[in-house]
Amino acid sequence: MIHETIAQEGWASPRRSLQMFKLIRRTDKFLLFFVALTIAGSAIGCEWFPESTFELASESRLPKWITLPPGLTRADISITMSYYIKPWGSSATFILKDTKGQIRTKVAGRVKGLEPLQLKHPSPGFPPGYPAYEIITVNGITEIIEHRKMEPIFYITDDPAVWKELGVGQK
Repeated sequence: MIHETIAQEGWASPRRSLQMFKLIRRTDKFLLFFVALTIAGSAIGCEWFPESTFELASESRLPKWITLPPGLTRADISITMSYYIKPWGSSATFILKDTKGQIRTKVAGRVKGLEPLQLKHPSPGFPPGYPAYEIITVNGITEIIEHRKMEPIFYITDDPAVWKELGVGQK
């Protein structure tokens, strides 16, 4: 009975089978192309697509791995930090620009872990989930980045209690 229905509906015809085979083959090629494009984008294109970007607060000190170019003051520069998530781990890129927007320094470092860290007992007065911390190492020098609330601003923290609780030795 089922075989008769299939034959009557034309589901088992050689032409129908060939069309299904071509459709599956085309889908496989598309899927393979998409996977290759995703891997290539993750490996080389991430610099153009940061996960998020922040600016160093004007009242924060500079990270230890960035020095002011000769002739410039802290007021003459801005520093942005962008996080990138790659298949082999997270990274951060810091860019120092002068008042004309010219890039004067660019450094990249490794972010420890996959998620921002939080203290077991955060200071009162912060929104839930904040402050959040990231441990970043550039050229062997480690700094702790502090995000105080959901905003595009970051700070460098020197609080010894934060360094101790996060298990980072100050240098």
